[in-house]
This record gives sequence, C-alpha cells and structure tokens, in this order.
Amino acid sequence: MPNANEQTSALSQVQDQAVNELLRVAPVADDLARRFQEAGFSLALVGGSVRDALLGRLGNDLDFTTDAHPQDVLKIVRPWADAVWEVGIAFGTVGAQKDVRVGDVDRSFQIEVTTYRSEAYGRTSRKPEVAYGDSIEEDLVRRDFTVNAMALALPAKEFIDPHGGLDDLAAGVLRTPGTPEESFSDDPLRMMRAARFAAQLDFEVAPEVVTALREMAGRIDIVSAERVRDELNKLVLSAHPRKGLTLLVDTGLADHVLPELPALRLESDEHHRHKDVYEHTLIVLEQAMALEDAGPDLTLRLAALLHDIGKPRTRRFEGDGRVSFHHHEVVGAKMTKKRMTALKYSNELVKDVSRLVELHLRFHGYGTGEWTDSAVRRYVRDAGPLLDRLHKLTRSDCTTRNRRRAAALSRAYDGLEERIAKLQEQEELDSIRPDLDGNQVMEILGVKPGPAVGQAYKHMLELRLENGPMGHDAAVAALKEWWAEQQG
Repeated sequence: MPNANEQTSALSQVQDQAVNELLRVAPVADDLARRFQEAGFSLALVGGSVRDALLGRLGNDLDFTTDAHPQDVLKIVRPWADAVWEVGIAFGTVGAQKDVRVGDVDRSFQIEVTTYRSEAYGRTSRKPEVAYGDSIEEDLVRRDFTVNAMALALPAKEFIDPHGGLDDLAAGVLRTPGTPEESFSDDPLRMMRAARFAAQLDFEVAPEVVTALREMAGRIDIVSAERVRDELNKLVLSAHPRKGLTLLVDTGLADHVLPELPALRLESDEHHRHKDVYEHTLIVLEQAMALEDAGPDLTLRLAALLHDIGKPRTRRFEGDGRVSFHHHEVVGAKMTKKRMTALKYSNELVKDVSRLVELHLRFHGYGTGEWTDSAVRRYVRDAGPLLDRLHKLTRSDCTTRNRRRAAALSRAYDGLEERIAKLQEQEELDSIRPDLDGNQVMEILGVKPGPAVGQAYKHMLELRLENGPMGHDAAVAALKEWWAEQQG
C-alpha cells in the first residue's frame, strides 16, 4: 500500500497532468479568462470539465463559473464569441461557441459560463429557485457530487478542491459535498444524476448517499418529466447502464420514474431461464448494446429495456405448472407508449420503441424456418425502417443458457435474414407497393376518389404481399375480379 506521502505525490502529478491537458485542449480558456479579469471579474473552469480532464477525456464542451452576473457575462462574451445564446440565462447561464485553430486542426468549443449560484426546490415546486452566490466556494458546495465540485481558477491556474473530489475520483466513489439529504432536498434530480454518473463513470455510490436515495426517493415526483427523461436517456446511453438501473430499482427511485422495471423482478419467465424477467431484461439490454454498430442507439436500448414490461399483466399459471405470458408484446407496446408519453418523449420515438416492443416476438413464429415468402414480406413490411433494430432486438432477446437451443435460434434467424436479403434483391421489399397505384385503380374501375379506391388499393397490397410481383396484366385481371365480387 502506498504511504500518505506517495499518495499525495501521485495526486499532485494527476493535478499537474490535468492542468496540462486543460491548457492543451482548451486554448480558449486563457483568452476568455483575461477578458473577465480585465473587466474586474473572476473565471474558473469547473465541474464536469475539470472531472473529465482528470479522467483524460476532456472534449470540446467547457463549463466555466464566474462572479459576473449574466448581463456582464454577455458584455464580455458577445464581442469575443462566434455565437452566443441565452437559453439558460434565467438560471444564470450564458452559452457561446468559439472556433479556434489548434495546431493544424480547426476546433469548435461549446462554452457555458454560469454565475456563482445556489438553487433549491420548494417543497412542491417543479422549478428551482436560483440565487446568485458571492464566492466560488459557495458555488462548489452546491454542486451535486464532489467529483463535480472541483475548479481551476484562471488565468492563475489554481486547482480548487475543497471537498476532496480528487480523492473520490481516484477511488471511483460518488459522494455529495454536503450531506446527501441537503443536496437531494435542494435538487431532487440529483438522485437521478447519482444513478446516471454511476452508469457513465462506472463508479460506486457512497453508502450514505444510497441511504438518502432510499429515504428521499419520493422527492423526485416534484421534478418535471422532461428533466427526469433527459437524465434517464443519459443513463441508458451510458457505457454501464445496468449499474445505474440497478441503483434506481434498489433504492425505489424506479418506482417513481419507471415503475414497470422493478415490477419485472417478481416475474419468472415462461422458460425458467432466469430467476426473474428483470435480470433477463438487463441481459437483453447489454446484448443489444453489443450489437450496436454506429454508437449508442437510444431507440434500440429503450426497446430492449421495455420489451417485456407487459409480462406482469399477462402472467398466467397453466395446469401443467408452466407460467405463460400470452400477448405480452401487445400489452407491453401499449404500456410502453403510455410510459414514454408520460416522460414527454417525442411522438416519433414513442412510436418506434412501441413498435419494436410489439414486434419483438414475431420471429418466434418462424419456428423451424418454414415461413412462406408472404410471411417474410409481411415481417419486413411491418418492421419498415425499424428492421435492422428489430434484428438486433430479436437476437438480443435470446438469453438461454442452453447452448444447443441458442445456436438453433441463431441459425434460424441467420436463415431469416438471408431470405430477407434475397427477397429484397428480387422485389425491393423495403418499399413494397401494389402492382397498381391509386390512379390506375380509378382508371381501370372507372371510379372517382373515395373509400372504394382505398379498399381496392388495400386488396392489391395484400395480393402483392401474398404472391410477390404480379405483373401489370395479372394485376388488372385480379383487380377486375375483386371489383366484380364487390358489385355482385
């Protein structure tokens, strides 16, 4: 074990490395700090920017804090920045963009400058009350966690760490600068942030923080759905979402923000592969992540997280001792839509995730690979632009420990994908249309726009799905035959 002097030396080296990285990746910092200094104000890099620098992963998003009030910040920043926005000015934050050349590379820095502040929720308010502070120490103590309560004063480059954030960063622990009860009372969203940072940083949460989460979970109800949703998204898109989701469930926070998830803990699935559907769900999420090929995919991850939430409502104990969950995908799709709508997700995302939940069992009707071409066409048609994600979700949903069964399912899905690819080459499955369009239908039948045209179009689409491309003459004959039946 290193002695105290060795630990102090190591921490000092980390500080020096962080300062060097900050200066290397943020050439705008000194320039901006000098402008604040000339105007009679202080400026410090703060929070996540300092934390990420210490972790060696600082990007182009830079957070600063200052004793200047927002209107003074605007006067300083406007002549200097390439763009300025005031979206967060009510909370003391001015945003800016600064484009600079670093060596041979052009870089665009996204900057936020926030006045020293303290903010707190009332007992029932959904919006925090913001008051400006007088010192950086006062600003840092209001921060959510010690690892986010460090600063680098500029241009002097003085490292400020009054709450031991550097030690906690080295230990991989999330603690609050003050008591967790005070911190979560000031802003209950910090409880969600504890889970999010645990997932993003792969950190452990200090025992006293976990205790406060359990005791204060109900306080999250006063936070707006939009803020909760944004934290949940960051958690789900993180490198270790299982860690954050487990914390939400174990502390009772999930009962308030995503109650469908803890409800899965009590449900054994129909194959008895896991002790509960909750564990199965977390495995499916991780397996879906492993199939991502273009970075974290929120649609896919939410679908994996929610795909089985219909099981508790559909559980049935069969006479032979099995447990069934008939139509849980249909029930789950409705539940998904309701929960995501309550969390104020976009209509498009709600539609896509709900659709994936609804379709996630469709493949299991494929059985031994005996689907007709018609069934394959319908599978592709119903998935639409979600087909690639449906492939990944369906493959991820196989968590059996029976290697033979897992291999058989994988081969069956390989076969289905091969058939889809072959049919796509032949028929352009992604854009299946009837052999006759609406104008042709009206011309052939001699009818005007109306319900009959829609019915005819639907009939022709069904024929196309069932038979594949028919050719013009055969399609005309089929349409006339159908029309005669309708008239007779």
